[in-house]
Amino acid sequence: MTVLGAGTAAPEFSLQRADGERLTNEDLSGRTVLLVFYPFAFSPVCSDQLNIYEEILPDLRARGAEIFGVSCDSSYSQTAFIEKLGVSIPQLSDFEPKGAVCQAFGVLHAGGFPERALIAIAPDGTIAWSYQADSPGELPGANLLFDALDAVESRA
Repeated sequence: MTVLGAGTAAPEFSLQRADGERLTNEDLSGRTVLLVFYPFAFSPVCSDQLNIYEEILPDLRARGAEIFGVSCDSSYSQTAFIEKLGVSIPQLSDFEPKGAVCQAFGVLHAGGFPERALIAIAPDGTIAWSYQADSPGELPGANLLFDALDAVESRA
């Protein structure tokens, strides 16, 4: 499966937030959104990834971006994960139906978990930039999120 590329309309989606409410692409219309797909809460690389992204969160927000972590873990696991890490990046659960949104974005691994991928959605609802790691064990550096924002801004 291949991650959706730049210029593609972001698929419609509905993901569960930690508070049990659903977040849809319509809720994010008109905003720059960074989706961080990661395989498993509590795995070492995922923990490192969210900690690194938390450090640059003020810079991302200063550039008008909203960032969300997305995994197939339940929202309960995600909540425990971010509390243990002490991060504030909101998490979205693709638990039910498991992996449906990951599949729509082209990042569902054959093993039933998300590939490690980053997707930037422009305010017009199209994908401005995407990246998929060569393996789930590869940690995408923070510089890639800035590359994503540069791609969104270059389209404006």
